[in-house]
Amino acid sequence: MKHHILPASLLLALSAWTLPAHAIGRLADITVVDRNTGATLPLYYHRGEYWVAGQYGAKYAIAVRNKLGERLLAVTAVDGVNVLSGETAAWDQTGYVFSSWQQYQVTGWRKSSSEVAAFEFSALGDSYAGRTGRPANVGVIGVALFREQPPEPVAQAPVYSSPRRSEREADAPAAPAPPAAESPAAGKSALADRILGGAEASASAEGLLRKPQAAPLPAPKLGTGHGARESSLVSHTSFARLQSQPNEVIRIRYDSRENLVANGVIREPVAHHPVPDPFPQSGITSYVPDPPLRRY
Repeated sequence: MKHHILPASLLLALSAWTLPAHAIGRLADITVVDRNTGATLPLYYHRGEYWVAGQYGAKYAIAVRNKLGERLLAVTAVDGVNVLSGETAAWDQTGYVFSSWQQYQVTGWRKSSSEVAAFEFSALGDSYAGRTGRPANVGVIGVALFREQPPEPVAQAPVYSSPRRSEREADAPAAPAPPAAESPAAGKSALADRILGGAEASASAEGLLRKPQAAPLPAPKLGTGHGARESSLVSHTSFARLQSQPNEVIRIRYDSRENLVANGVIREPVAHHPVPDPFPQSGITSYVPDPPLRRY
């Protein structure tokens, strides 16, 4: 069974929770947070995709809040790269495990069980994906969510007849328990999913992250750099997926505000300037006007 990461600093959301204004997701709320300001970046919906505007040099985090009363696995990718392993991202890889109602901010590329290299908006050439020869998917954040396979029911102990029952009843075997319902991937561990479904998952992930040709941009395209190392404690746990395909995939694209405005993702208000007047002082009297009417 594959081992996954369990964030050590998760906060239990046992009290009332206000739904973030800029979150998306059915199984979990996913937001992008500017760590320099602490503000949640607003989401813009354009032609079937969600976008956020990043600022060059700013650190950011991917905030995840489990909305279910059960564990979730979040396989997280930035620019087509798994944030935990550094592999070209696929659904069957390692991820963060969230307990019921837990929340956590993924703040960087995982370097060890105690450190990450901070996510920071950078030029495409300075992005981690670009520097490792994988620039094709720069500009997208992905979170694939998996529900957990429930534990198998415990077999009941045999039931024996009492001496008072008839010999026929005493010799009869106990009725077997009904078989457990088989899910599409019942009995498979996350490792089995990787072996059996890895090729299909990789192909699907590549199709998901493939981007259409874009028009020339007024500013350099943003990517995510490999920033300074920071403390971030996690532990390891196991997780058996309910199925090999994600129960939900969340995709958020990002770029600079200038580029999002140029592509029509963000529509800025049009400034209305007054019509020029060739005689701006015309019609203005030079006499003393009457005072307002007296009120009785």
